[in-house]
Amino acid sequence: MRKAFVETLTELAARDPRILLLTADLGYLALEPFAEAYPGRFFNVGVAEQNMVGLATGLAEAGFIPFVYSINPFAVLRPYEFIRNGPIQHRLPVRIVGVGGGLEYGTNGLSHYGLEDVAVMRVQPGITVIAPADAGQTRSAVAASWNLPGPVYYRIGKDDKAIVPGLEGRFELGKVQCLREGSDLLVIAMGGIATEAAAAVDELAARGVSCSLGIVAHVSPAPVDELAGLLARHPAALTVEAHYRVGGVGSLVAEVIAERGLRCQLVRCGVASLHNGITGSQRYLHDLYGLSVEKLVETALRTLSQTKP
Repeated sequence: MRKAFVETLTELAARDPRILLLTADLGYLALEPFAEAYPGRFFNVGVAEQNMVGLATGLAEAGFIPFVYSINPFAVLRPYEFIRNGPIQHRLPVRIVGVGGGLEYGTNGLSHYGLEDVAVMRVQPGITVIAPADAGQTRSAVAASWNLPGPVYYRIGKDDKAIVPGLEGRFELGKVQCLREGSDLLVIAMGGIATEAAAAVDELAARGVSCSLGIVAHVSPAPVDELAGLLARHPAALTVEAHYRVGGVGSLVAEVIAERGLRCQLVRCGVASLHNGITGSQRYLHDLYGLSVEKLVETALRTLSQTKP
């Protein structure tokens, strides 16, 4: 998704000179198209993420639209107080871009995992939180939101090749993209893990299970009414996210079920807690934490067996 992000941002920058790009000494072999096209609007601040957000806040106050880019936890957690006290509290158009959501930097270990970013961002009033599912949706999401008032957080992945079948880059603020219609189970996915969720839905269909699939890429403000409508039509729902189970799309769906008084059983698929000292490839970690296609199918079948009268 990062290639799609940079290409889209470079195209937008040709139309609006207010767009700037800042990085904390990251993004090599990714950010060059923007840096080469607009060297006077590209800033490498060094390994200083808090300072980067502070600088971006001042630039936004001066009338610019700065995008700040780093690996997920370094973009969100390290400068979190600066994000809260700066662009959020002052309603400034700073765009935080966290690359490598979930377990994409698997072999780098815990310091590089992005498992709590959606939780800490969506708790803050006034920031738009967007987590595209693939490269095509990344393009559409950036194009639809770059000029919004107030701050925006983009959770993007490194993978530009994986595609969610049927999504075709569709994105609309405040909407759930419904890619399959079924009656037995509703699967709701957020972010790049949606490719695994879609594959699991297809495998379940091959086994005679009728599933709906919804992609939630706009987490805050949340598409509450659309989620409520989908949940009301299904006896059970499975949320899928490369994130801790607490605070992300699973928690969002639980809130909708509780607040609307819906009769829908919910199972949240995500990381419950990390196994100390265990690292590995993203594929290995997805299987370890129940997020591989095979594990999602197993969870779905087990959930259905428990909901049948």
